[in-house]
This record gives sequence, C-alpha cells and structure tokens, in this order.
Amino acid sequence: MCCGFFSKNPKNIFLKNKLILDYVLHLLQETLPKAVIHAGYLVFDFRKELRYHGFAMMKKIFCTLLFLVFICCGCGRKEAVNDDLTVITQRDKLIIGVRDDAAPFGFRDSNGNLMGYDIDLSKIIAQAILGDENKVEFVPVTATNRIMKLSSGEVDMLVATMSITNQRQQILDFSMPYYIAGQAIMVRSNSKATGIKDFEGKKMIIVFGSTSERNLRTNVPEVIVIGYKTYPEAFRALKENRADAVIADDTILLGFAINDKSVKILPKRYSKEPYAVAFRKEEASQRLITKVNYVIEHLQSTGKLNRLQEKWKIK
Repeated sequence: MCCGFFSKNPKNIFLKNKLILDYVLHLLQETLPKAVIHAGYLVFDFRKELRYHGFAMMKKIFCTLLFLVFICCGCGRKEAVNDDLTVITQRDKLIIGVRDDAAPFGFRDSNGNLMGYDIDLSKIIAQAILGDENKVEFVPVTATNRIMKLSSGEVDMLVATMSITNQRQQILDFSMPYYIAGQAIMVRSNSKATGIKDFEGKKMIIVFGSTSERNLRTNVPEVIVIGYKTYPEAFRALKENRADAVIADDTILLGFAINDKSVKILPKRYSKEPYAVAFRKEEASQRLITKVNYVIEHLQSTGKLNRLQEKWKIK
C-alpha cells in the first residue's frame, strides 16, 4: 500500500519521490536512536541511490523505512504509557522499601511480622492505588542501602523514615511530608550531659546514611563520630559503653528508650526532619507521586494521620 505513493508520471517521479524520501529520512532521524543511525546502518545517500538504482529498488527501500518509522513511533507511545503507576496497576502489587529496625516506624513483632507507622501508611497507599491493603510487598531496607534499592528499581517507593534534604532532592523526588521528626541525643541514664556541646571531644554514635553526622559536625566540630549500619547496633553499642551518646531522630530513639530505664533522651531537639515518601527522579514517577500526595493530604484533612500517630505514640 505504501508503494502507491510513487507516481508513474515521468515528469513528476523524481521530485515527488525525492520529497517523500527526504521526509522519511527526517522521521527516521527523529525517531530512531542516534546510535543506530551513526553506526552506519542508515548512512547512505538517498539521492545517489535514487539516481543509480531506479525507482523499483527505492520503492522497497521506502516501504522498509516507513515500516521502521511506524515501529519506532509505536515503541515511543508504549514507553510513555508505562509509567510507574501503570506498571504497578498492571502488576497488581505495590513494592515498598521499609525499615525493620526503626521502631515505632518499622519493626518486627515477636512473630517476625512487620509493624509500625510506616507499615500502616504503606498499606493505606496500597488500598488507595489497588483497592486492597494486602496487595503490597515489603522489602526491608537500611539507611545505607535504601536509595540504591529504589534507584535500581527493586522497589517502587520508599516509606522508610526518609527525611527530605537538599542533597537527596538532587537524585530523588519526594511526596509531601507525612511526619516531622527532630534529631535528639540519647545517653545512658547516669550521664551528666545536658546538651550537645557537652560532647566536644567525646564519642557519639550515628547510623550510616542518616542526616545525623552532618548535624552533629555542624554543632560539635571536634566530636569523635562512630558509625553503625543499623539502629539496634547503635543502641547496643551505647549500652555496652562503646560511646557516650547516640544522635538520631527523636521518635526512633523513643522506640528504644520507652521500655529501657538504662537510657534517657535529652530534651532539646537539634533539627527538623520532614519524613516523606521517596521516588525515583523520573518523569515516569510523576503520576505516582501525585497519587501518593493525594492520599497523604486526605489523611491529614480527615484527621486520620493524627490518629495513626497517636496509635504509635509519636504524636
């Protein structure tokens, strides 16, 4: 059918087909990957081929090129449709990276089941997107590997005590905040320290991948920083006298201190940490971000977010 574009009138045949071929070449340059064109597969002079090989061959070339244009255009449309939200709905499952070492946001009960504020919020998001709070798969992450797991595509989003920072916004997109934490200091109950300045030259524990080290060095430049991969490791190190204090988000410290009289949390807070859902920084994530923002905004406006915080004693 496409070969019908070629005219049989000798007076018009060269001009008409030259224009068509120039147009097809233009479309190919716009649609085919540059690497294909530059690799030499399509590098030849259409006008020279037209002059030396005649229109019989050029009809075949034209039809082949037009077919490639249709294929390429079709592939482009498919990629545009398959954004993150579409992929999730087609899969019929949401995959979320969560913490299992950061009570009361994400932790395991005595039976090994995941629980916490972030877990409940994740189920609400799954309910809003897929109509079933159980259509969610939780992938445990840590402060050190969560960004890697998101960027690699292993998870669709992170609901993992992830605070918004300028540095993180360079590589990730975030929802609106769903909780505001503040960094605090936990010490052993017999400590005489009253504030962060008391730890100049002393050992303080941070968890790798958190914002604690930056805040700590800003306030106490001469502090000796000791890092651990997880909060349970950091908490255990403090109890075993391997350092003088732990600095972390207050609600996470509270999860360890609430039932342990051997430690205490100093009253002052040293930063504001807005927790938000994290996404890959891609155009394909935008509809998913909009959907999650709608869920969080609805929870806030109806008071359900406050009730969720009260449930986990972080209000």
